Amino acid sequence: MKKFLFLCLALCAAPLFAQVKVLSTVPEWGALAREIGGERVTVFEATSALQDPHHIEARPSLIARARSAELLLATGADLEIGWLPLLRRESGNRRIQPGQPGYLEMATQVTLRDVPKGIDRAMGDVHPAGDPHFHLDPRNIPPVAKALAARLIQIDPAGTAVYQAHLARFLERWQTALQGWEQAGARLKGLSFLQTHRSFSYLAYWLQMTAVGELEPKPGITPGSGHLSQIVAQQKVAPAKVVLRAAYQDDKAARWVSEQTGIPLLTLPFTVGGTPEARDLFGLFDDTLKRLQGIPQ
Repeated sequence: MKKFLFLCLALCAAPLFAQVKVLSTVPEWGALAREIGGERVTVFEATSALQDPHHIEARPSLIARARSAELLLATGADLEIGWLPLLRRESGNRRIQPGQPGYLEMATQVTLRDVPKGIDRAMGDVHPAGDPHFHLDPRNIPPVAKALAARLIQIDPAGTAVYQAHLARFLERWQTALQGWEQAGARLKGLSFLQTHRSFSYLAYWLQMTAVGELEPKPGITPGSGHLSQIVAQQKVAPAKVVLRAAYQDDKAARWVSEQTGIPLLTLPFTVGGTPEARDLFGLFDDTLKRLQGIPQ
């Protein structure tokens, strides 16, 4: 009798529809899929906030996830170029190939910044399509959310009303939060900062902060002592207010520059899960603004 009752409870608790299996390359799009999809989706993220999304191994367990996915969410703009093509190919899953409804690149929904005029291998790890870290400008999130809702509706028409309702509620909450973030960020206008990698260009553009240098001599190139010494010398003339690093980045170089110059080092979550407070997309910006506001002016 107890087993029968347990089975009945389990069946009642289970959804009366097949959940859409979503595979997200990075945490921010997984978080957005949960906001828009709700109980109609099950989401797996290929990377965590403490991993560099540029450099991921297409391991067998990840290939297995891709094999069963119905919707693959990628940043695009070559962010995942080193591993995503292999993942798609090895999965053998036709649904998540480019051009299919089951594949969505978020970068196609926004205008990318820092598009290089020409590409040369000597330039380092440069993205030909532009800077792919556009999620750090919260104004870029609504068009991506709309595209995601439309794609979920295409894949799962039975959930149309749910996706539309979740999208409307999310956009309303986002607009309210955005107004608060912009009010809180007004005092950051003109803030000068150093960064480990060119990770925060969109954040700086949104808040009108000023990037005065990167610790990497070229994108993706580990800084040597000579380059870091030059940066330290430059700070004696026109010091930045803070050195910024993303939670997933090694802090060795940033810590050394901070110690040599006396400029505070600040770690930002960069994406959902980068700090305990950045539990979702709203928490990502709440915590980012809170941390930035703690910088001495």
